[in-house]
Amino acid sequence: MSLIRKCLAEFFGTFWLVFGGCGAAVLAAAFPGLGIGFLGVSLAFGLTVLTMAYAVGHISGGHFNPAVSVGLWIGGRFPLKDLVPYVAAQVLGAVAASAVLYAVASGAPRFVVGGFASNGYGARSPGGYGLAAALVCEAVMAFFFLMVILGSTDRRAPQGLAPVAIGLALTLIHLVSIPVTNTSVNPARSTGPAIFAGGPALAQLWVFWVAPIAGALIAGVVYRLVAGEKAEAVAKSLGGKPKPAARARRR
Repeated sequence: MSLIRKCLAEFFGTFWLVFGGCGAAVLAAAFPGLGIGFLGVSLAFGLTVLTMAYAVGHISGGHFNPAVSVGLWIGGRFPLKDLVPYVAAQVLGAVAASAVLYAVASGAPRFVVGGFASNGYGARSPGGYGLAAALVCEAVMAFFFLMVILGSTDRRAPQGLAPVAIGLALTLIHLVSIPVTNTSVNPARSTGPAIFAGGPALAQLWVFWVAPIAGALIAGVVYRLVAGEKAEAVAKSLGGKPKPAARARRR
């Protein structure tokens, strides 16, 4: 599969994640008398990943998230040479989805952009949680999200069920962390809405790049230790070569 096709799959997958998940938050969460609330938004995010993993996961791997791409790279499952194109496609997909969502939402007569489903801490946290809580929450949630992804896509795991596990994991993550940060665990998902929310959302955006990627990096290393996979794969993913001692042990 060509890199262009893979990037297109990542673009559309991330578009659907942001439009479906953030769209549920912006358009349906607080709809008078019928709003879907936190539970509905959590399910929306999980369902977007599940459906697009089945739709285009066989083309690109179904990352839809820069933190996932980074975690898979450090875990030896994804080549470094494709990392920047994947991240670019994911961010573009998120921005495009946010633009379409803005066009739809602004059609309401009393539309105010407000937070526009963006992520935040302090005054911008749904529960008023501070910076430290946001950093810890996002890093821990990203860590376990990557552990689920790495484990469910392991060649030793039951085949064909990975999208279900990943979608349910993302649902659970949202159920826990929406009150803290409005839930990111995905830098692209945070970037698209922040562009339209502007101001404070953009000022706090760095948290939702740093924390999820840090959690994903740690998960990539930890899963290697837990799963007992060969360390040489990590060296290869970093562009290096296995050490002579490692080759000797392999023989």
